[in-house]
Amino acid sequence: MEIRRADAADAGEVFTLQRAAFLSEAQRYDDPHLPVLTETLAELTAVLDTVFVGRHLAGRLVVVGRGRLDAAGTCHIGRLAVAPDLRGQGLGRRMLRAVEAAHPDARRFELFTGAASHDNIRLYERNGYTIFARRTLDRGPGLVHLAKPAVR
Repeated sequence: MEIRRADAADAGEVFTLQRAAFLSEAQRYDDPHLPVLTETLAELTAVLDTVFVGRHLAGRLVVVGRGRLDAAGTCHIGRLAVAPDLRGQGLGRRMLRAVEAAHPDARRFELFTGAASHDNIRLYERNGYTIFARRTLDRGPGLVHLAKPAVR
């Protein structure tokens, strides 16, 4: 599977895959208004340069993720999404590693997930991330923030 930066032709499929993948999170948190689910296609298109996509050889988009390097050298990773019928096959891990590799100047990698998203937290911890902060929200269990230093 090839993982590459998204282009304008990918926007609609990225939009669709994110919604399909994050539906289970919305159900877990009883919140249909998660930012990834309320993002418009225009908003996604505006940040498309931060989006990475992975397709099977048959051409189906099966995994997406985002990575953005800030001025301090931290790569902010987000919105990792795997096609629901293909979860558990290592696609999320591959995308996570691809986003990290695409930012060789990063000094640190950071991301966050829902505090009750135990599978996500395990994935990140297995890939060297550790929890450095917890944030409460108005409802639900809140968020956990994880980070790891870049390996040089």
